[in-house]
Amino acid sequence: MSKRLLIVDDEIDLVDALAAHLEADGYEVLKALDGKDGYEKVQTQKPDAVLLDLRMPRMDGFQVCRLIKFDDSLKAIKVIILTAHNSDNEHKIGKSVGADAFLTKPYEYPNLLETIKGLLGE
Repeated sequence: MSKRLLIVDDEIDLVDALAAHLEADGYEVLKALDGKDGYEKVQTQKPDAVLLDLRMPRMDGFQVCRLIKFDDSLKAIKVIILTAHNSDNEHKIGKSVGADAFLTKPYEYPNLLETIKGLLGE
């Protein structure tokens, strides 16, 4: 059974390209284009991992991550923050809200895939 990933990012081209790569590598991929929709999909679809942008409409990535990681029924879901913003402060906030990994855009797909596999124990 393939692992289910949720990509939450407001850049549709990035979401589609990343989804195509991940699907080619055997993952089931769900998509959301804003934080609120992403969080709703986490609750209903229970993905194994979430690839989460920070700056999005309706709810930012930090809020989504915190809601996942502070909910006993969801906290086992791995959260990988993918962001173009790479400040020490954002890393600290990401850690404080429970993010499992933090990658900066642009990222190398092999590094992202390795991170996903490592977090999912593959």
